[in-house]
Amino acid sequence: MWIDTHCHLDAHEFGDQADSLALAAQAQERGVGMVVIPAVDRANFPIVRELAHKAPNASYALGIHPIYVPHAVEDDLAFMREAVAEAMADPRFVAIGEIGLDFFIPMLCEPEMREKQVFFLREQLRIARDFGLPVLCHVRKSQDQVLKHVRQIGPAGGIAHAFNGSFQQAQAYIDAGFKLGFGGNLTFTRALQIRRLAAELPLSAIVVETDAPDIAPSWVHPGVNTPAEVANIGAALAELRGDGAPCVAKATTTNALDVMPRLRALMAA
Repeated sequence: MWIDTHCHLDAHEFGDQADSLALAAQAQERGVGMVVIPAVDRANFPIVRELAHKAPNASYALGIHPIYVPHAVEDDLAFMREAVAEAMADPRFVAIGEIGLDFFIPMLCEPEMREKQVFFLREQLRIARDFGLPVLCHVRKSQDQVLKHVRQIGPAGGIAHAFNGSFQQAQAYIDAGFKLGFGGNLTFTRALQIRRLAAELPLSAIVVETDAPDIAPSWVHPGVNTPAEVANIGAALAELRGDGAPCVAKATTTNALDVMPRLRALMAA
């Protein structure tokens, strides 16, 4: 069994909700036992919740993505805290996310917007800490900065989504109780650093993800990624490491359940 630890199943690229549910079912047929759907903005909190309840192999996280921070207001954080408090009674709610910092997109790199991103990240890390929840972190061109705030605030672990840092940064995230997310990028032969990380990092530190509809693997690119591809991505990871796919499936599933205890409880129910 595989777990897709990061999939935007509600994305408009997939069509309507019926299409998203069909993709979740397709993934289940291909051995994907669970898909974690992170929110990106307060407006889609109810959407990811509803989708997770309609797909038998889905769960969800709540958070405000850094790309949505420019249009967010401080009241959204109060709304999020209340939504998380309510969601704690929902077994399908498993994490805070997607949150983080994006210092790749030029507009988000302007000083005022960097400061706003940091404010929203820190406040969401505090929500995670206060409720004992792991975080799903967007860390594009911001590995050390996200790590600094994680260390200072101390959430209950998490996942560094689409990890593409150094081995030293990887170890720092591992020391902070994080797992490292790998997806379609590792299937491209030109992605030398990601492939080295995927091959050489401890298997106990790795989870697999699609980030669908984005980060399509090489055999799908430039098409739309889907959660069903996580099994093939996992097989590519196994090949890079010289391991068998069943071994990698078991290990990455265990890792995902370890870092998201509410997901473990959900799947054990």
